[in-house]
Amino acid sequence: MKSSVFGAALGAIAMLAAGTTPVSAQDKDVLGWVEMTRIMPWGIPVKMKLDTGALTSSMQGDKIETFDKDGEKWVRFEVELENEDTGKVEKRSFEKPVFRRVKLQGAGGIDRRYVVLMNVCVGDTIYEEQFSLRDRDKFNYPVLIGRRSIQHWGLIDVTKTFLTEPECDENSILRQYEERDEADEDIGA
Repeated sequence: MKSSVFGAALGAIAMLAAGTTPVSAQDKDVLGWVEMTRIMPWGIPVKMKLDTGALTSSMQGDKIETFDKDGEKWVRFEVELENEDTGKVEKRSFEKPVFRRVKLQGAGGIDRRYVVLMNVCVGDTIYEEQFSLRDRDKFNYPVLIGRRSIQHWGLIDVTKTFLTEPECDENSILRQYEERDEADEDIGA
């Protein structure tokens, strides 16, 4: 048992020294722990933090109101963000169907949030992702990306930031939430 663990560790060290990557990582993009994104179709550039400690992604959203539309529950909310290109604060209202509700428990107590599907640009791809809505004004990053999203986007190099630029346009690939392969079962879902 000890020799097999030692052999595996020695093999991993040899691969790293040779500059190779494990087979499962060869075709994955590498992202920094902080990246730029654009909230689509708005296009505003904002910083996002890739957080492996979070399961569901979260986005700045306040003045959240619920309403019924065609027999479904919807939310109307406001997003106010600093445009990273201009430094100006911009505001936009959205109306989205409620995808689900989450109950989060942390040091500050229990928090219930609405989750909606929103589009964000990463590199040259637009991803439709689940985002819980929360007033993130007091946080450094208005967009936090959790494991549900990260597992489809690539790998994280925790020693680096800003490895990609959001370069989406009308010809960009849209990876809709329903089109995904099954999620890895090891992400804690």
